[in-house]
This record gives sequence, C-alpha cells and structure tokens, in this order.
Amino acid sequence: MTAAFASPPPAPRVVLGLGLRRGAPAAELLRTADAALAACGLDRSAVALVATLDRKLAEPGLRAAARELNVPAVGHPAAVLAAVPVAGSARVAAAVGTPSVAEAAALASAGPGGRLLAPRTASATATAALAESVPATAAPPQEATR
Repeated sequence: MTAAFASPPPAPRVVLGLGLRRGAPAAELLRTADAALAACGLDRSAVALVATLDRKLAEPGLRAAARELNVPAVGHPAAVLAAVPVAGSARVAAAVGTPSVAEAAALASAGPGGRLLAPRTASATATAALAESVPATAAPPQEATR
C-alpha cells in the first residue's frame, strides 16, 4: 500500500516596507508597522525583513526598529523603487527620487510574484506597507510504502 504525504506549503514571507522622514523615532515606526500588521490580522512575528530606500538605512530609528523586530533591514536605490509599478506621490518623488518608498520597497524585497497585503498605513513621520511572497520551490510530496 502506498500513501502520499504532502509537505505543508511554505510559509509566506512578509516584508515590511517603511518610508520615513529624517529623524523618525523607532517607536513611531513600530506603531505604524503595528497598525499595518493589525489591519491584516498579523503581528510582529510575521515580519521577516524590513525594506526601505537605501539612503534611509543609516537612520537610527529604522535601525532600532529592525533590531526590535529582530529582522534584517535592506535598502533599495531610488531607481529600483521607481521602477516598481505602484501608485505614488509627486511630492515624495521630488523629495527622494521615487514616487513610492514603503510599497515599492516591500514589493522589491518580496521578489517575483510578491503582492501587497493591504494599502499602506501612514503616520505623521512614517509609512508602512506589507508584501508577501511564497518561495517558488515547495517540497514535492513524499511517498511512503508499507
């Protein structure tokens, strides 16, 4: 008798995209992230990566927020973010060279097939967006024989 045991599907990888003003404190970034996560029924444990504009990586608030979340932070050049097909703002584009930071960074880091989980969440000094991707290679079903 042969039975097939399917492996559980791989867990989605949630990327937290953050746009922030210079000097934005970690507490504000985390509040904005928490609001975005709660809107999707998620908590901080779902976050695998923080993504942003490359020149924001040195911001102390961003670095502290990533440490609090216990995840790495990555930055993308403005040209890469500008190429991501999401709605954006002319004001943001004039300021940083790309019309979207949070959503574009989340999608750029989620990789091919990544999708936004919800519209961005904004506060006075930060914007958060969540994207997910499922790894392309799932383990094939295993067969067991008796």
